[in-house]
Amino acid sequence: MTRLGHRFARPEILIRALTHSSIGSATRPDNQRLEFLGDRVLGLSMAEALFKADKSASEGQLAPRFNALVRKETCADVARQIDLGAVLKLGRSEMMSGGRRKEALLGDAMEAVIAAVYLDAGFETARKLVLDLWGARIDHVEEDARDAKTALQEWAQARGLAPPKYETLSREGPDHAPVFRIAARLENGAAEEASAGSKRNAEQAAAKALLARLEAGND
Repeated sequence: MTRLGHRFARPEILIRALTHSSIGSATRPDNQRLEFLGDRVLGLSMAEALFKADKSASEGQLAPRFNALVRKETCADVARQIDLGAVLKLGRSEMMSGGRRKEALLGDAMEAVIAAVYLDAGFETARKLVLDLWGARIDHVEEDARDAKTALQEWAQARGLAPPKYETLSREGPDHAPVFRIAARLENGAAEEASAGSKRNAEQAAAKALLARLEAGND
């Protein structure tokens, strides 16, 4: 798989990593076990990178950065970056429901591919792959690690305001690829909107947009 920058000595491991449970069988094992292993390889790679990058950071500072880098949404984003969905092996029902674009499925597959590289060439090669693919995400992790909804609530409470409210303005698109538009509102009238493929991500994006405006002094 040239998009990974790694030539497999045992390509059958890569094939397994790309095989979803919807098409797996006794003679064609799926990627679930590899997903389990890849999650741990990713975790160690990121923990080590963060530990070395900031020698003064406390555990309390490192933990949210780590979580931001290894969460399923980030893995799925990396999978999209290399167009991993295009080469997944899916059952007919999963293909018909848009499986190649599903966040959870892409995230799981990315972890399985990391495990495949680890089994094929060892930890150092897998670690290098992770660091190369995650790239600038590691440098900007401080921004990504901040939970915008929590930060917005803290901003409101510090000023004697009620916690922010989140309103679903619309839901568009097919069931397998919905787009939610969410508004984050404060009782002082300040509000921002954002869209994403899940309510959670849309709420976070709206909170982040509103917090940025508030901190810039526009309200």
